Amino acid sequence: MAFYHGVSTREVPTSLIPPAQMESGLPVIVGTAPIHLASDEDALNNVNKPKLIYSYDEAVLQFGFSKDWEKYTLCEFIYSQFALYAMSPCVLINVLDPNKHKEKITAKEFNITDGEINLGADVLILDSSFEAASIVSEDDETESKVIYKLDEDYTIDYDDDGNAIFSVIEDGALANKATVSLTYTKLKPENITSNDIIGGVTRDGDYTGLELINSVFPKFRLVPGLLGCPKWSEKPEVAAVMRAKAENINGIFSAVSVVDIPSDSEGADVYTEVPEWKNRNNYMLASQIVCWPKIKLGDDVYHFSTQLIGLMNSVDHDNEDIPYESPSNHSLQMNACVNAAGKEIDLGLDQANYLNSQGITTALNWQGGWKAWNNRTAVYPAVTDVKDTFIPIRRMFCWIRNEFILTFWQKVDAPITPRLIKTIVNSFNIRLNGLAAREFILGGRIEFQTTENPITDLMDGHLRFHIYFTPPSPAEQITGIFEYDPAYVETLFAAVK
Repeated sequence: MAFYHGVSTREVPTSLIPPAQMESGLPVIVGTAPIHLASDEDALNNVNKPKLIYSYDEAVLQFGFSKDWEKYTLCEFIYSQFALYAMSPCVLINVLDPNKHKEKITAKEFNITDGEINLGADVLILDSSFEAASIVSEDDETESKVIYKLDEDYTIDYDDDGNAIFSVIEDGALANKATVSLTYTKLKPENITSNDIIGGVTRDGDYTGLELINSVFPKFRLVPGLLGCPKWSEKPEVAAVMRAKAENINGIFSAVSVVDIPSDSEGADVYTEVPEWKNRNNYMLASQIVCWPKIKLGDDVYHFSTQLIGLMNSVDHDNEDIPYESPSNHSLQMNACVNAAGKEIDLGLDQANYLNSQGITTALNWQGGWKAWNNRTAVYPAVTDVKDTFIPIRRMFCWIRNEFILTFWQKVDAPITPRLIKTIVNSFNIRLNGLAAREFILGGRIEFQTTENPITDLMDGHLRFHIYFTPPSPAEQITGIFEYDPAYVETLFAAVK
């Protein structure tokens, strides 16, 4: 130390570390969006790019909106999450690529009716290849093409239903024409396959589809909590990748995937077929919540997983964003269960409980209206370990593990000293005690055990902390035991004294 004459000060790290703040159930949804209908100038580039969205308006601005949810699956989630459940934020990933999933319509002749042509949905009017022309005869042997000009001879825009409307300008060159030849590009969302949703890595090193889940935390500093793919999670190959991603995000974080079992004739259109389909297609792990059938509100039909994600976010929100409560017996936004053909499915308590006994979430119209009904993950009944079988306990393990990682990441590479160990132990014990005091857990503790930390591992820079904690199980069965007590007959004699 250099010579010093006087008074000096220094600082040491605080011995207690506040827990890292995080979203317990951040939805990350992969699907398709009508980006050609979006208002954002850069919307056509919103392909395989995670976007953090906080409102309905923001979602529509960046991704557009269409009621054709069979083609545009992100719109189903956008409407459910923001309009029905008023929950935010979420991360949306669109895989529909206008440069790939398209069809070129060349020189197609249209009749002009009342100065307009309705070209229908999915037309890319912003595409530079749009051309309006007519073929005219210069003499008996030659023909030439007349090209009409946008905003001079015609305009083109979308109506409220997403249809491209070609309109003739009254004083333009098309004013007296009965037909016109149009060349344009049309999106083909029906060309999307499971491979587009699953994604991968391109030759340029860019990630696509579900592979982009690993980009969410580096990009937004938010940990995914719930993974969804409306419509596509009915495909076993997609559900398998969702499950794998949920269990190992960025190599350290964990989440839960919410998936659907198809309710058509090739899947399971009656409830008795659902468990067999679930087993045969390996929807069987603790990191999965499996849903059946579809649900309906008015004329709109939703995949069950879409609304269940919104419901879980809503229940978490009412509990300080801590996922300790089951979504079961909480209200869904629906008025009917339906299969893929639109046929209503009426499940009684016995049928719904049968599905629950096989780890399947369904809906029950019982006391208080339509409610989600199930506490069990997909691993049940093959596995009975409470940390894996109950939805809220599985989610609590994911949440506390993720929080531990984020809280103590700042201590990585610090010198291994008694102070470091005490800081981690004391900080997390205080956190667990706080959760227990508010009854989010029944109790918890963290220990630095000699048996789990051999000298050689400590010399090599490896610390192990053992965390014990107990989230409360849902009250799945409440039983009242009733007995006739003859002793109360004696009260008759008291009445005549």
